[in-house]
Amino acid sequence: MVPVRSLASLAFLVTVASLGSIGCVSKVNFDRVVADASKAQSDADAKQKEDAARIQALEQQLAAAEAATQDRETKLSELSTTSHNLQAQLDESTAINQQLRGELERLGKDVDKVLAERGTLAKALDDAKARLEELRKAQAAAETRTQLLRDLQRRFQALADAGQLRIDARGARLIMTVKGDLLFDSGRADLRPAGKGVLMEVGHALGTTAAPAGVRKVLVSSHVDDEPLKSKRFDSTWDLTVARAVVVVKSLVSFGVPAASLTAAGSGSFDPIVPNENADARARNRRIEIALLPIDEPQAAPASK
Repeated sequence: MVPVRSLASLAFLVTVASLGSIGCVSKVNFDRVVADASKAQSDADAKQKEDAARIQALEQQLAAAEAATQDRETKLSELSTTSHNLQAQLDESTAINQQLRGELERLGKDVDKVLAERGTLAKALDDAKARLEELRKAQAAAETRTQLLRDLQRRFQALADAGQLRIDARGARLIMTVKGDLLFDSGRADLRPAGKGVLMEVGHALGTTAAPAGVRKVLVSSHVDDEPLKSKRFDSTWDLTVARAVVVVKSLVSFGVPAASLTAAGSGSFDPIVPNENADARARNRRIEIALLPIDEPQAAPASK
């Protein structure tokens, strides 16, 4: 391609040469031709600059397009790699999830089993604690009764040595036994003067406080042997023993024992402590028992006719 400027110059030279070959040309015509050639030269230069600028702009746009294309290709390549990596991670996560699901199912069964066993163990522990608490209370009550027994034995040592009163522990009960013949004549329910002193000692011991430690009730029960009853006042040994128990209770109240803590019961001849085989055995069975009932024992219903 021949530049536009060269063509314009060539045309100018051709025109001048033509004019020279023609011969004499007027100055006006010559100036006009020169002006036209100069204008053509200027137009050609402007056109060349415009085309050069346009070409440069196109080249810049082409370079930008090529750069954008390269950038897109790079990003596509990166996205492809990322997609591949994500798919691999997804596959790995799926496999791990399956493994965890299986493990959780197994652990769930184990947890249910453990919870069931834990519930059983918890109940066993609660039962053991409750039993331990019961044993502690029983131990404390036993210690209280033991101390009370020692105190009574020490206090009534003289009466025990004289054979007028005996103190025993029967299970949780402390029982003071007074000979029936010391308190009553045969077939009668009137208290003998000799027995009042024993009951006074017992009454003062039980009346020292509202109720001895660990004692809920005092049960007074009367007993006789199996000899036939000879009495015009009482029809049976039930009647006789109930009357005697009431007399003893009233006597204890007069010596300071709270009436609300006392219960009277008559057992007739139906609760011997030894078989009625001889006179000594029958004498032992004729008795008044003053039993101290522990707090943790249900109240005994009095036996009466």
